[in-house]
Amino acid sequence: MDAAIKMKRIYLYSRFERFWHWLQAVLIILLIITGLEIHGSYHLMGYEKAVSMHNFLGLTWLVLFAFIVFWVFTTGEWRQYVPTTKKLFAVVLYYSWGIFKGKPHPVEKSPGSKHNPLQRLTYLALTAALLPVQMVVGLLYYTYNHWTQWGMESFLNLEVVATIHLVIAFLLLNFIIVHVYMTTTGHTIFAHIKAMITGWEEVYETTQIHDWETAGRRK
Repeated sequence: MDAAIKMKRIYLYSRFERFWHWLQAVLIILLIITGLEIHGSYHLMGYEKAVSMHNFLGLTWLVLFAFIVFWVFTTGEWRQYVPTTKKLFAVVLYYSWGIFKGKPHPVEKSPGSKHNPLQRLTYLALTAALLPVQMVVGLLYYTYNHWTQWGMESFLNLEVVATIHLVIAFLLLNFIIVHVYMTTTGHTIFAHIKAMITGWEEVYETTQIHDWETAGRRK
C-alpha cells in the first residue's frame, strides 16, 4: 500500500434520500412479513388483518416509489445509476479477497459518484426491473376481483401472478440480507449505517493504488 490512509468527511446523502431509503426498507420488510403470513407461513395477526395491512403497505410503497422516481430524475440523481465497467473487476476482487486483507475500497465515494460499479448494476436492476415488476404484479393480485369486469381473465392466471409475486419477494429478502451485510464492510462496522442516518460519510482522502487492483485498472 502507498502512503498512510487518511479519512475525510463528506456530505453524501440528502435528507429526502435518507428518508426514502429507510421508509422503503421498513415497507419492504413489513410487506414480506405480512405476505408470508398470508401464505400461511406463521400466525401473527390473522389472515384478514395481514391482507389489509399488506394492501395498505403496498399502496403506500407505490406512492413513495413514485416520489422517489420523480426526485431521482428532477435532481439529476439518475446519473448515480448509470452502469459502468470501469474498475468493476477491481471491486469484485476487493469484495472477494481484498476486504479480508484490510485493503481500502478501490473506488472512492463522492457526491457525484455515490455507488461503485457493482452497486450501480445491482441498484439499476433492482429499481428499473425488479421493483416495478413486483408492484405491477402486486396491483394485478390486488385487483383480481375486477379481472372479469375488465376483460383480463382471458390472458391472466392468478396462480402465475401469485408465483411471480412470491419469487420476487424472496429475491428482495435475499437482497436485504446481502445489503445489511454489506453495510458492515466499511472502515468500521457501523460506518455506512451511520452515514445513511446523518448524511455524512467518511471516505479515504486519497485513492490508494494496490497491486491487486492492477487487473481492474486495465479494463
